[in-house]
Amino acid sequence: MVEYMKTKEEMDQKLADAGDKLVAVDFTASWCPPCKMIGPKFEAMAAEFTDVIFVKVDVDDNSDTAEEYGISAMPTFIFIKNKKEVDRFSGASEEKLRATLEKCK
Repeated sequence: MVEYMKTKEEMDQKLADAGDKLVAVDFTASWCPPCKMIGPKFEAMAAEFTDVIFVKVDVDDNSDTAEEYGISAMPTFIFIKNKKEVDRFSGASEEKLRATLEKCK
């Protein structure tokens, strides 16, 4: 299941709880057509990559977290391990999302 991180505090807690597990973060927006296209694919991958924690951040609802990570385009995917960013990319590429998950996990 993919959880929405509604506040920066929720996000910080999720990262702390994750330990050394990979956290895949989808920075999205409800008004963004490419986000709507890749969203279901991100959620499907959550069922496939069970050793990865998948979360979403709506940049309008949780602007503090979006600001902290310098998000300027949606969708942006950030991959975090041990509270440190290990990779990121912007754009709705299912292939790139899968490849990055494989590389970082």
